[in-house]
Amino acid sequence: MAHHRDIEVIRIPRPISYGEGMRLQHERRKAVEEGRTGSALFLLEHTPVITLGRRARREHILRNEAELRALGIEWYETDRGGGVTYHGPGQLIAYPVLNLNQWRTSVGWYLRSLEEVIIRVLAVCGLQGERLAGYTGVWVSGAKVAAIGVGVHQWVTFHGVALNVDPNMDHFSLIVPCGIPDKPVTSLRKLLGVPPSLSDVTDVFAQEFVAHFGAYAEART
Repeated sequence: MAHHRDIEVIRIPRPISYGEGMRLQHERRKAVEEGRTGSALFLLEHTPVITLGRRARREHILRNEAELRALGIEWYETDRGGGVTYHGPGQLIAYPVLNLNQWRTSVGWYLRSLEEVIIRVLAVCGLQGERLAGYTGVWVSGAKVAAIGVGVHQWVTFHGVALNVDPNMDHFSLIVPCGIPDKPVTSLRKLLGVPPSLSDVTDVFAQEFVAHFGAYAEART
């Protein structure tokens, strides 16, 4: 039975490209599927990139590729759920690669669990995170602070969470975030004025993630 010690936390100290993040996830996911290693949690930042999930609409990117390149922003079609998102420095990216056979084989339960972890992280920061009916992600006062888009293959998860700590918020104006035109996007800097460091938020996220998923595993033991 899974135990919280089975989640290897892997922190990457420098911003990496989206392609490198995909490679790390897919390599680990394949190893987990084949039983060669246990579950993992990758915590990192990306260099600036706009990604299109499986439900993304091209018109939700409001600039052409040449304009994005001039701004130093890549764009990438990807195999997660959800719409168009932006990733960049100052945003905490969490990619759990979990074998849900050891927890619960339910995508809905997994999404709600990720939301719960983010809500707990925000509480440590003195903020009240909330869910919005009909949407995936976490919001504060009606503005989205964390986006979630996952993939699941043979009940092993990949992709994950983007929590806005202190990213370049101007870059969100280049897209219709997650395909939702009438809901603002926010960050810990906008909400708090002086945000905690990304390193501190990463520490808290790792602790809350391992505590949440470890407690569920122990309850099933």
